[in-house]
Amino acid sequence: MSWRPDAGLLHLALLVVAGRRGWLLPLAPLLWLLFQAGVLLAGAGEAFTPGSAQGTLIGLPLTLLAVFLGLRIIAGEIDGRSLEIAYTVPGGCERVWWVKLFAAALVLLAGEMLLAGVTFVFFTAFPWSALYGALQAALFYLVLAMGMATLFRNETAGALGVGAVLGLNGLISGFGENQVRISPFWNPAVIEGADPNELFAWTLQNRIGIVLAMAAIVGLAFMRANRRERMLGG
Repeated sequence: MSWRPDAGLLHLALLVVAGRRGWLLPLAPLLWLLFQAGVLLAGAGEAFTPGSAQGTLIGLPLTLLAVFLGLRIIAGEIDGRSLEIAYTVPGGCERVWWVKLFAAALVLLAGEMLLAGVTFVFFTAFPWSALYGALQAALFYLVLAMGMATLFRNETAGALGVGAVLGLNGLISGFGENQVRISPFWNPAVIEGADPNELFAWTLQNRIGIVLAMAAIVGLAFMRANRRERMLGG
């Protein structure tokens, strides 16, 4: 498989994953911040702290966008009846899916930059580490959504599966408000009174663990998707 940049293939991947109006997708998470601003103006909420930026203001809307994109990477071709074409692409079908993953990640990066700018200007300042934490959660659910949709061979079924995992994660961790080291939403900025060395070790464990988990999910999803007869079967 060639890893040389292919601008044409990347452009096509963006069209497939995000649609012809995909440039609007990075703007969609801003609706969440607009809602939060409305809540604050109505006096129904409290002012946000720097620790809230990673999960509540940036991570959560970015993760929802990631789920939408992840569902379309492989299962979107099944629902669109174009999966068989991917198996004929020179370099292997994995080349197509890697490029689509990269395209989805670019959309997420654009969305995060917009969210971060609006959050910093209108809501609260935050540490730079919050940007990585928010992106980590989004990328994890991007690949999880891809894996779930590939497992069930359907975008809707995949959405239900990843929605159950996301809901359970939110129930346990509060999307980063309650700290669980195995959660993609792990946010060290809200932990008070911890030993700095221990906090660094916990954060490192979380970051490395999530990367390994994402690698495993991608590998399993590609293994599943490579079962051509099964994926193309009824």
